[in-house]
Amino acid sequence: MSRIEPSGYYYPNLMGRIYLQAMEEVMGRNGLNAILNLAGLSHLIDNYPPADLKKEFEFADFSALNWALEEMYGPRGGRGLELRAGRAVFALGLQGLGALSGVGDLAFKVLPLPAKLKVGLPALAKVFSQVSDQKSVVKDAGEHYTYTMHPCPNCWGRTADRPICFAGKGVIEEGLHWLSGGSKFRVEEIECVAMGGETCTYAIYKEPIG
Repeated sequence: MSRIEPSGYYYPNLMGRIYLQAMEEVMGRNGLNAILNLAGLSHLIDNYPPADLKKEFEFADFSALNWALEEMYGPRGGRGLELRAGRAVFALGLQGLGALSGVGDLAFKVLPLPAKLKVGLPALAKVFSQVSDQKSVVKDAGEHYTYTMHPCPNCWGRTADRPICFAGKGVIEEGLHWLSGGSKFRVEEIECVAMGGETCTYAIYKEPIG
């Protein structure tokens, strides 16, 4: 694939750094270096972005990482690795950021599960809207919530015949696991820009599955 055109949209350096650390945790340093080479991002080998909130990590580079995972490990293998890296992103550093910082305290922990989702999901979305160019919006759609990302860094500049934003799905799944105190929820991407959609949108079903 030719290089993905720059988007002009950015994550803070910290989010780029956390994603690279998460990928390294999932596939080892040599595996990650091979991915960085394939993605045309060899300048990031042993040279992760600094741990600051300056918006300098291009969405096109984030998307290229996900493309390279699928290219190297196949659609199924790449998808699994993106999900795992997305989960690790949340575990490694998101829960202390901004709107989520108060969510771990006791007052939140004693809320009933529906209230935790109602408060916690918008807090997760707000972190991305506040610190990055990914505007995230949560709406109540009855039996599920919708979580919309626009613009989306997961699939920027790519086309596909199926939803491909698995890193975002992993972040949301791990966020729900943490917010709920250990429950699992069904998260499905129901609209994807790579397929021609207007936005990248996930349905998050309210009833836990375990």
